[in-house]
Amino acid sequence: MSKKERIDKILSNLGYGTRKEIKQKIKSKMVKVNGQTIKDNSVKVNPYEDIIKFNEKIIDYRKFIYLMLNKPAGIISATEDNFNKTVIDLIDDKYKAFKPFPVGRLDKDTEGLLLITNDGELAHKLLSPKKHIDKKYFVKVSGKLDNFDEESFIKGIDIGEKNLTLPAELDIKVSDEISECYVIIREGKFHQVKRMFEALGKKVIYLKRVKMGSLYLDSNLKLGEYKELSNEELDIINR
Repeated sequence: MSKKERIDKILSNLGYGTRKEIKQKIKSKMVKVNGQTIKDNSVKVNPYEDIIKFNEKIIDYRKFIYLMLNKPAGIISATEDNFNKTVIDLIDDKYKAFKPFPVGRLDKDTEGLLLITNDGELAHKLLSPKKHIDKKYFVKVSGKLDNFDEESFIKGIDIGEKNLTLPAELDIKVSDEISECYVIIREGKFHQVKRMFEALGKKVIYLKRVKMGSLYLDSNLKLGEYKELSNEELDIINR
């Protein structure tokens, strides 16, 4: 059985106001538990079993949220920014109450799969350099790609850092003035994919992350859309 907690703490944690503000709202008869109006802000309830209503709306209490976003270009992967729109600006207020954050980052002009959560432990596992989690991208570059490029990705590329990049995969789909390919990297250096191609004399003109670990971007999500991860998808990323 889940532990009971004070009603003002539960509502405050979900972003409904400070403890002091919640106390006033309870006095104003805005909070109900199992159909009964609460008058005391110190009342303890089980948020997983009791039905809590705030201003006649049922609260969906969860400790963690897990969202998959199809990030559009022009949006930055941050929780807040004074000048640019962030990925958090794209989600509903009911999720913002959980104080979520993006798991890692995609460049401002990069599209595709981005996880948003408030589960710090999971984020750490996915971002840990020791884990070498695969990240797959669809890429368009100016310039023809060939076997030399494929071999260079496998061997590791000098992008101006102490060590070469870890072995990566380059799967060429179209080789022309504008080439198309898929790239899999197992680390997350700053602008890594772009820098790898630049080192080979190519310029990335489009970049989209389509997979992280074993989790694919949902093909039904349009740019800027997001969804909660299904139980099956949660199992995938936890594995």
